[in-house]
Amino acid sequence: MTVDTYNEELRDEEGFVGDRASGRAFRAILDDWRERVASSLDEDPFGDTPTSEISKSRLEKVLAGTDTVAAGLVHTAIEEFAHELATVVQRFLRLEGWQETERIVIGGGLSSSHIGQLAMGRAQVLLAGEGTSIELIPIGHHPDEAGLIGAAQLAPSWVLAGHDAILAADIGGTNLRVGIVELGMKKGDVSKAAVWKMLHWRHRDDGPTRDQAVARLAEMTDSLVQRAIDAKLKLAPFMGIACPGFIDGRGAILNGGQNLPGNWQEDGFNLVSALAGRLPRIHGHEPVVLIHNDAVVQGLSELPQLKDVFRWGVLTIGTGLGNARFTNRLHG
Repeated sequence: MTVDTYNEELRDEEGFVGDRASGRAFRAILDDWRERVASSLDEDPFGDTPTSEISKSRLEKVLAGTDTVAAGLVHTAIEEFAHELATVVQRFLRLEGWQETERIVIGGGLSSSHIGQLAMGRAQVLLAGEGTSIELIPIGHHPDEAGLIGAAQLAPSWVLAGHDAILAADIGGTNLRVGIVELGMKKGDVSKAAVWKMLHWRHRDDGPTRDQAVARLAEMTDSLVQRAIDAKLKLAPFMGIACPGFIDGRGAILNGGQNLPGNWQEDGFNLVSALAGRLPRIHGHEPVVLIHNDAVVQGLSELPQLKDVFRWGVLTIGTGLGNARFTNRLHG
């Protein structure tokens, strides 16, 4: 499999094109329609609750409920978001690295919800109506786990041999997750990899500095290593990290990390170096750390299920919109 391109930063006069189909974009659309309804009907179906605090589960209950105005409001927001998603997909498909894409996997928190899946289906219909044949499907693993599970595909086979699991981290603009991924490996195949334990920190609520976030990442990792030792799990001395942005071979984030806490794109900052000496040793060895783009890593979690597709891509609807495009070299 080849990673053809990732972290494409498309721009128009309004800014990053991908931001039009992010999780924040959906909330902004919903907020806009709430204001319109409230000004016309002198009533807001969601009362005084800020849009940012309305859970996806509550929105889904409203969709299935008897309050037709509230349900119509959510449907309208989904429809407008679907149009934005379709527009963003069209823009990506015009890029040289994205041409002839057959299927796009949609990841991120919105993808696992009924709302997100409605938006995907509606976007695919809109694209079909314009003559664009593309399949949009939700990511197979839970969005909270896909960015961890994909790390198993990053590890060299010699690191995995004789081990039960690896460490993995997924750093986003809102959340940081660290987990232990059981490999379930048979003859070098890690298609059965699954998250054994996971720790979650919603860092956006705490507003940490970059150094505080790195320190917390190391602490979470240490806690999980101790659990693995207690469970007599054979951990490989390897940690795969998924992170937004374009990342060079040394682990420095060159661009695209603007949603992370603090300045992760500062000259001289390197996450691998920042973690050196902070991670617990495993069987006497300091873990090898490999960092790749979060959309790429989420895409790698889908690799076993997408062997029937030649060219495919990933869009992750989170704080921003991650993206990656792949080609299966051994297709068929």
